[in-house]
Amino acid sequence: MLPTVREVLALDPVRHGSPRLVAGESGLDRFVRWVHAAEVPDIAALLNGGELVLTTGIGLPTDDAGLRAFIGELAEVGVSGLMVELGRRYPASVPRVMIAAADRHGLPLVELREGTPFVRITEAVHAHIVDAQLTELRATEEIHQRFTDLSVEGAEPAEVVHQAAKLAGAPVVLENLSRQVLAYDTAGEPAEVLLGGWEQRSRRIRPVGRTGYDPDAGWLVTTVGARGQDWGRLLLRWAGTDLGPTTGALRTAAPTGGSPPTRLTILLERAASTLALGRLIQRDAEGLERQIHRNLLTALLDHARPVDEVALRARALGVTLDRRHLVGVVVRHRADEAGTQAAQARLRDLADAVGQALREAELTGLASALDDQAVGVLLALRDPAVEERSLSAFAAALSRVRRGAHPAGPAGAPEPVIVAAGSGVDSLREARRSLVEARQVADAARRGRHDLAVFRLPHVGLAGLLHLLRDEPRLQTFVERELGPLLAYDAEHPKERLLGTLRAYLEHGRNKSAAATAAHLSRPAFYERLARIARILGADLDTVDDTLSLHVALLALDAVRD
Repeated sequence: MLPTVREVLALDPVRHGSPRLVAGESGLDRFVRWVHAAEVPDIAALLNGGELVLTTGIGLPTDDAGLRAFIGELAEVGVSGLMVELGRRYPASVPRVMIAAADRHGLPLVELREGTPFVRITEAVHAHIVDAQLTELRATEEIHQRFTDLSVEGAEPAEVVHQAAKLAGAPVVLENLSRQVLAYDTAGEPAEVLLGGWEQRSRRIRPVGRTGYDPDAGWLVTTVGARGQDWGRLLLRWAGTDLGPTTGALRTAAPTGGSPPTRLTILLERAASTLALGRLIQRDAEGLERQIHRNLLTALLDHARPVDEVALRARALGVTLDRRHLVGVVVRHRADEAGTQAAQARLRDLADAVGQALREAELTGLASALDDQAVGVLLALRDPAVEERSLSAFAAALSRVRRGAHPAGPAGAPEPVIVAAGSGVDSLREARRSLVEARQVADAARRGRHDLAVFRLPHVGLAGLLHLLRDEPRLQTFVERELGPLLAYDAEHPKERLLGTLRAYLEHGRNKSAAATAAHLSRPAFYERLARIARILGADLDTVDDTLSLHVALLALDAVRD
């Protein structure tokens, strides 16, 4: 670190000058970036801040106003301190007006009561500065080497965070975009103190830019992410504490109210880069594996490869499919979104979450995206008896993974997904049937009102069944036969909307009063509309058979139009 004014006063060449601090004691911990000797009153215009100015005073103003202005200008540009050698201009002491001005600005003002060559002070301080810069350079090299090794080793995020905290000698926290802690190292502090009420505290930490320091909160923060996709923040708590040379950590001393040392910023950014690179490498490796998984699942669905070849290639990936109980699973969002980069990212995130959920639930199988909307899984279980328990464990793990790794939506929870499973089979040759059934159940469940952990075929109901059959010509013929005349009438008389009247009547269990209220019509007007519908369709709206047939036709129409 750069020397402070206090440390400069302890150097031998300065001590030989019998230094005496006469003002600005509060500024003794300011860093000294450079030493500058000057004998002109307007020297402030040539300084950049952080300098220790040496002078004999022979060129300083003679009037009080000029001396006040001289001190004020030095303080304004941010010099670290002012040393005045007595004897040539000021025999016994610097003027009181200079002392008062320096105290007012908190600028250290030092009298050198014995003559000492300024060049010796300059050499000593600059040697200290060069040593500090070399130390900084070595520390920076150590940081780069340490995190390069971690990148090559493929270190887990917890290890990267631990090494960052060890190098900094300060607590480090890795969080996701929902302010949930993914990894942390307390650097010896109690975890409950560091992490208590973390989400609320984290949201109050607001640095400027991708990397910045929030002095109010005392945290140095950098964003973690790559390829335009940020997924978290890495935070280092810094309060300007000197941890000393015995901790093996970087010294982090600084003046009160200052910014963290540059090397701490470098350390945090390098750690964030290592985390981002590790995630990219993991994704690329998983992406290649998942591509093979997709080829195998597609081969099963499309009969593109012999079943024995699929089993052989899966076994080479570490997934045994023969002599296993196989269950097809499809995971998809309730709402469709396709054709955009956001949709692709959403599907990729869902595939990542499914893969992680399988690992957390200690399940094996093939898993990959099936199309633009769904992720497919072929679970391989040793025992059919564990089918329901395994599906529940997978759904629970998926929920945990998505809550922890994805930003919360407007309602405070991840976007809802559907987990659908087909019937279990005991032969790879029948696996296609289980996968197709799972995909159909997932599609049908989107129209249902139930919210289940895992959907199976019995859960989809009549609406789901009709949704599965929506492309069946015989179903479409049924809809036209039952509702065609009414649809044609509404097309010619769009203001009447008799189909809506029929829907209200059937959905309210043929309760005409309740249906009229729901349709915002008077009962006589509603009754007249029902009579017109009955004439158009040639149906008796008071009989169970006719109304049941019409209600099924309405549900089928909704499925066909979806």
